[in-house]
Amino acid sequence: MNEMLSSGVEIMLLGMGIVYGFLAMLVMAIGAMSKLVLRYFPDHPLNPRQHQIEEAGVMAAITAAVHQYRRKHPKT
Repeated sequence: MNEMLSSGVEIMLLGMGIVYGFLAMLVMAIGAMSKLVLRYFPDHPLNPRQHQIEEAGVMAAITAAVHQYRRKHPKT
């Protein structure tokens, strides 16, 4: 019985070690990919004025779509 218990503990520790190693590699891989993406594809913020113009255009499109929907589907 003691042999079975020690074998079970060994297998448990081996399995937990493999999972821990995999998770550590996953964290390192995600960190490396993040650094590569930020290095080769930096985020260029938009001009604040340009952002306002784009936001106004989106708002106008949403408003037009809502009005068109309400015209086609009146409340009953």
